[in-house]
Amino acid sequence: MNLSRYSSAVIAALVVLSIAVGAVAAVETASDGVPQESEVGTEVTATYTFTELYTDYESWTLNGQTNLTGVTWTVTKYNQAGNQIDQQSYDGGEFDASIDIDSGSAETNSVTVEVRGTTPEIESYQFEPEETYTLAQFRLVRSGGTSQALSSTSVHHFTPDSQEAREAIETAQQTIEETNAGNEAQTTLENAIEAYNNEEFGSAVTFANNAEQQARQDESTENRNQLILYAVAGLVVIGLLVGGVAYWRSQQDSYDKLG
Repeated sequence: MNLSRYSSAVIAALVVLSIAVGAVAAVETASDGVPQESEVGTEVTATYTFTELYTDYESWTLNGQTNLTGVTWTVTKYNQAGNQIDQQSYDGGEFDASIDIDSGSAETNSVTVEVRGTTPEIESYQFEPEETYTLAQFRLVRSGGTSQALSSTSVHHFTPDSQEAREAIETAQQTIEETNAGNEAQTTLENAIEAYNNEEFGSAVTFANNAEQQARQDESTENRNQLILYAVAGLVVIGLLVGGVAYWRSQQDSYDKLG
């Protein structure tokens, strides 16, 4: 009975696994020019390349979406020799491009998508996890509406004020970790993070700088206390040595008198 249940569980797991594997598109995606972060209001350009287009399906739609504003998508198709055979441009936050193996004499072998737009505003500030927007998200869409994720890219965005505050907080965090600072510095750091989340970036910088100073002071105090301990220990050692020498001499004097 137990063996039967175990076998049933294994079969069920394999079925689920096969469904999960089948749901992953085999289209390969590569990207170029994707920034790690971008300032609000600045222009961003990135290029995505799609190959192995027909591993699963011979006809499907490439769907792209982005949070960038003022967006232009440039979709370029290439044949097996790498020659351009088609190019289309789309405006807006989303586009659809048909991918079909039976598209005439010039079969599409690969596709590149260039997305160009402006870094969006930040809707809500949070120090951790950092604020991000979707630079580009692509899906393979089949007739009937079923779809599969191909790739998704998220990028950190910032303003000059938020970046200054974030850098100050990160510096304070590092200093507190390195110095093993006490509760006062940690509490001040928490105040800095709270101010950041409330978009009070000037206060966040002030709190962060204070937290770093407190951590440095804790380190200085700890070093001073260690020096004092070392000095006291040294005096104790010297006292023991002096006492030992005095005792040894007294013993020698007693021995001479007896002699």
